[in-house]
Amino acid sequence: MEIDDLTPAEARVWRAFATGATTDFREGAAGAPDPDRGPEPALRAAVLRALLLNGPREPGEVAALKVMGARITGELDLRYAVVDSVVRLNHCRFDAVPRLAGAQLNYLNLRDCVLPGLAAARSRIDGSLRLTRCRISGPVQLGGAQIAGALFVDRAEITTGDPAQPVLALHQLSVDDDLCARGLRTRGAIRLDGAAVAGSIDLEDAELSNPGGFALQAEALDVGANLTARRMRADGRIDLRGSRVPGRVDLLNTSLSNPGGTALRASSCVMGELWLREGPPIRGRLNLRRAEIGRLHLAPEKLPDQVGLLELTYTFLTPHEPAERRLPMLERDGDAFDPHSYEQLTAAYRTAGDDRAARRVQLAKQRRHRGTLPWYGRLWGRLQDAAVGYGFRPLRAAGWLLSLLAVGSIVYAGHHPPPLKADEAPPFSPVFYTLDLLLPVISFGQESAFAPTGWYQTLSYVLIVTGWVLASTVVAGVTRTVSRQ
Repeated sequence: MEIDDLTPAEARVWRAFATGATTDFREGAAGAPDPDRGPEPALRAAVLRALLLNGPREPGEVAALKVMGARITGELDLRYAVVDSVVRLNHCRFDAVPRLAGAQLNYLNLRDCVLPGLAAARSRIDGSLRLTRCRISGPVQLGGAQIAGALFVDRAEITTGDPAQPVLALHQLSVDDDLCARGLRTRGAIRLDGAAVAGSIDLEDAELSNPGGFALQAEALDVGANLTARRMRADGRIDLRGSRVPGRVDLLNTSLSNPGGTALRASSCVMGELWLREGPPIRGRLNLRRAEIGRLHLAPEKLPDQVGLLELTYTFLTPHEPAERRLPMLERDGDAFDPHSYEQLTAAYRTAGDDRAARRVQLAKQRRHRGTLPWYGRLWGRLQDAAVGYGFRPLRAAGWLLSLLAVGSIVYAGHHPPPLKADEAPPFSPVFYTLDLLLPVISFGQESAFAPTGWYQTLSYVLIVTGWVLASTVVAGVTRTVSRQ
């Protein structure tokens, strides 16, 4: 292409390219006016393509395409092209979707641009890709792209008219630095499944909206550091199943909403920390099944009515709450009884040094398990619960024994049972006679020497049976305690 074929605006850009100078078409060449202010100087996409592929060069200078405040007409087609120059098009308006699929670029900066979409699947960028504050009315396709620097979509606004198509397709994306999406606003699904981000992902103050569908689909996501999403508002499903985040997944003060479906799925994930505190309660199901979390920061008031905790493992649980505040979440995983959830909560309390809360959780576990037993098992369980609290309340057995001992001693003190052999019977003691009836192992020689009659004999049978029940439950509770230790 000859310079004589160019418009005055294109000629300015052509001359500036060789030295990497910036061509600013904005009014006053200062500030960033509203992109809707009026017609910008037009640059044909074919001219920009010719510059990038075969533009003029000057010895000792670094060629670069740097344009601000222009309108790009036609389709910028760089599919599978190799571009070794920096591309910086800021505050520009694109009439057509830039086609960059399979391209190899040095650096791409489209900050503050207005675009109908971006097609850059399987592209390779040796530097960063910046879409800061862009307004994009169509899908951004970066699936399978490789970015050696960082990806910036902070404060961008991306929408699409096709609800079946993701607004931000980042599946199988590879980013060697951070993915900055702070303040991002989307109307549609974001696909991040299978992506690898060597640094951190920042979604603070983002607004993700796709009611009834995926707001963020990030299965098998691999993050090198943290995933931060403080104050994020998500209307739709967030799916992190199978993701790996060795640092922190920070959902502090977020608003997660997907009524009638799953609001957050983090099953089978491996996380260093998960923060779910402050902000409104989650609207929709929370699924943490089979996840492995080092430190779980979970506020009880943040939990929804349905919580999946099957095979969830964690080492620390904060903030420290009484067991009565934590136990309801173990009962929100359907009707199935999951003993592992109770054992995990017990271990967390013991790690924190709160053995009383740990015993309370174990007692709740036995009571929940009782509902799964046949009628005779439930009956025996209720007896153990009433007698010694399944061994977790051993003082209760002492109270029962003392009460029965007092009743028996008073009754038999007023009516001495007749001796079986008057010349061989020891002196009658109502206290030790009652103890003989209550304690099935120890014998004080009173029970075998005296034989009550009438209802006094019935009382002795009741004391004997009750003693056996108390002894069995105490032995069961002691055995359970010893096996735990």
